[in-house]
Amino acid sequence: MIIISNVAIDKSQGHQYCSPLANTSYCANSSSYVDCHGQNVSCKAYSCIPQSPGCSCMIGSYDCSSKCRYEASPDLCICSADTCLCLNGVYSTVLKCCPCLTAENIVNFVDQIANMAGLMSMEVAENYLKIVDATQVKVSELVGAENKSNLVSYGNTYLKAFESLVSALVTPTETHNWLDISLNNTEVEVFMVGPQVTLEKIPRLGTTHSSVDIDLIGIAKNNNETRSAAVAFMSYNTMENLLKPDFFNTSNNTIKTMMSTVISATLPKTTNTELTKPVNFTLKHIREFDPSGSLSCVYWNISEWIVDGCSVLKTNSSYTVCSCLHLSTFALIMQTSSRPPKSKSLMERLNLVCVIVGLVFFSLALLTFALCQWSPGVNNVARINICISLLLAQLLFLLTQQFLSLIQRQQVLCAVISGLLHFLFLSGFVWMFIEALLLFICVKNLSQISSKKREVLSSGFLCVIGYVVALVVVCVSVGLVPEGYGSEDCWLKHDKGFIWSFLGPLCVILALNTILFIKIVITLNSTLKKLNAEVSQMKQTKIMVFKTLAQFVVLGCSWILGFFTNVSEVLEILFLILNSQQGTFIFLIYCVFNNEVRQQYRKFFRCLCCGSKQH
Repeated sequence: MIIISNVAIDKSQGHQYCSPLANTSYCANSSSYVDCHGQNVSCKAYSCIPQSPGCSCMIGSYDCSSKCRYEASPDLCICSADTCLCLNGVYSTVLKCCPCLTAENIVNFVDQIANMAGLMSMEVAENYLKIVDATQVKVSELVGAENKSNLVSYGNTYLKAFESLVSALVTPTETHNWLDISLNNTEVEVFMVGPQVTLEKIPRLGTTHSSVDIDLIGIAKNNNETRSAAVAFMSYNTMENLLKPDFFNTSNNTIKTMMSTVISATLPKTTNTELTKPVNFTLKHIREFDPSGSLSCVYWNISEWIVDGCSVLKTNSSYTVCSCLHLSTFALIMQTSSRPPKSKSLMERLNLVCVIVGLVFFSLALLTFALCQWSPGVNNVARINICISLLLAQLLFLLTQQFLSLIQRQQVLCAVISGLLHFLFLSGFVWMFIEALLLFICVKNLSQISSKKREVLSSGFLCVIGYVVALVVVCVSVGLVPEGYGSEDCWLKHDKGFIWSFLGPLCVILALNTILFIKIVITLNSTLKKLNAEVSQMKQTKIMVFKTLAQFVVLGCSWILGFFTNVSEVLEILFLILNSQQGTFIFLIYCVFNNEVRQQYRKFFRCLCCGSKQH
């Protein structure tokens, strides 16, 4: 087993073992190099490269009788009683018979390297960087793709090792310095600035598939003591085999594809790491771009990919620019529908037709409310505003979905649209609650609202409540989670449970409406038994209760299906139809099923027919 520990470091420094020539360093005859503890079974080999203070030690367990060769390059070797296996480059070479080399063994070794990086010279750190780079592919081959916990753990270990070793490459400078390292699977660029730097800004750091723009000069100026700073930019070509795109957890059932190499940006040996400006990363697409897909700039947060603090600034078919408020490990992930293309196309056409039909009936309902004559006791303020809110919301939603590929490229526009949709849908539900509240007052009095109440519940006052409540919820949401708007569909993001800024108020309103309707039914039943009210008024009140209850079921309860759209395609279709036809239901309930309105429609069509005959 590979062993690296403080005890071993002390032992190597105490014995002052130093590396002999590579072609003479054999386990059996290099006692000056290998400490066998007086045994002929196992030994520890030390490669001690002088540095200040003391030595940098690389340690391996060897069999003293098997003459396992220890390369000074150095290679990674794992030996047992009668075998010795070494990793040479990107593949393993068996020097005698091959034991089972596990991913855990290699990752443990990589972790030990990361822990010792602070003791290494630049030369040793660069050598170990090559070893860590070479083992990435082997580890991803050995660990099962379904073993998420191991993939996450191993990925974190490699990120730690790379960042620690690259940090060891950073040296103080008075002006500026640049370091460029290209390995088989990893590219590294380090830029350092000192107190005497004359540059106004550092050049863009770039690798084959990515680049970064960062205000390193501003960061250095914020380090009052040293007036220096360094940035390390790393691009990992094979890291996606460990930190898989499927670790981007979203509520929608989509296929996740890694569209860029995984990159890391850090500020090694920099005292104040606070950013002065957002950092922009340009990520080239390493796979074919799907225009119907949704791109997300994500960063690695211990066990999953998340989008907090990162957004898409610009995108086209070949690259995407991500803007982030912090430094970490980043990637670009594209989500595409898991539904077959034919099914997806059918759903899109169904959605288009249903929403257009719903918008037509919303318009007809609004015209009916505005132009028809209604009984004095009928208050249509809430219904008119429900129609206005939902009409605008569904119209905006329809236009957004039709031009989604263009809107997604403008992250700010996408966020603004999602905020407007949030406001419009919420205001529709607030007006639905107001409608139920007005009905409750009407049933309570079984007459027109008194003049005092009429003054309190005037149209202007109701409009303030109907829209200000929704506006307050949106403003609070923006203040608490400003990056919560602008998902892949230009709706609310699911990160940090932000979707509950819509679902929460929705559930509260549905619960309040349920309580109100129960109270209305009980009150109505009790009142009608006690009072000898006019038959027409009783009948009208019962009809209003039925219509408002039907509106509540159609407009409110249909949203509950939204919680289950990922479970079944049938439920998704049902949710789409019910929510897109809200205008149709309102028109049927309040216009078609209203006898007075039907009579006015008949008069209108008679006049229309008579006018056409006269011409």
